[in-house]
Amino acid sequence: MDGGTAARIARLAVDAPGDRVLEVGAGTGSLTAALLAAGADVTAFDLDDNLVEILRSRDDLAAVAVLHGDALAFDYPGYAGDAPWRVAGNLPYNVATPLLIRLAQLARPPERIVAMIQKDVADRLLAQPGTAAYGSLTVALAVTMRTERAFNVAPGQFFPRPKVVSSVVVLERRAEPLVDVDERGRFEQVVRGAFAYRRKTLANSLALALDLPRERIVTALLALDLDADIRGESLDLRTFAALTDALAG
Repeated sequence: MDGGTAARIARLAVDAPGDRVLEVGAGTGSLTAALLAAGADVTAFDLDDNLVEILRSRDDLAAVAVLHGDALAFDYPGYAGDAPWRVAGNLPYNVATPLLIRLAQLARPPERIVAMIQKDVADRLLAQPGTAAYGSLTVALAVTMRTERAFNVAPGQFFPRPKVVSSVVVLERRAEPLVDVDERGRFEQVVRGAFAYRRKTLANSLALALDLPRERIVTALLALDLDADIRGESLDLRTFAALTDALAG
């Protein structure tokens, strides 16, 4: 990414000198240098051995702790400890979705995530109930994070030039999870199951995905004053939580 874009991302990630920022996928170091210039206490990692070696050899990045690591296997709680922490990075398409879900579902998520992702993934994060982009990713992240789109980035800002438009999103950790679900794992199963068969009604999709009697699901829906033929994309996060509790009961 170009220097101007890196600087804009760094300004979103860093509020004051000494803010701890973990950079995911440091690459050639453009964002790494921008975070350092913004005053962050930077730890950066990348999966590519050659890039890690190059980053460690740069005098201008001597203050950065450069690690070799896989974004989906990194020990985030071990890095974070008990101190405030943030995440920044240009996330590849195949990593962005599972990584954001993993970070949001940590016992203590980062207080802020500033990520460059494909625009269509950002659209899904920000989608509203009843829209085509709304799905399990939207709901999973909204439980603990509040998401905003900061700006879009045209393909011409990169070399090599990608074929897609990117978006920079800012995810802020909520003071408390948006919903209180006794069994978080069950809630996540219900949400995934609701969107597993999008062409089907919610009752049919959950019956197939969770191996539950359809009658039990319909009873829970009616108890919440919901239509028996409603579809999963019509439910907001709080209604999913209420449905989870109703099914558990």
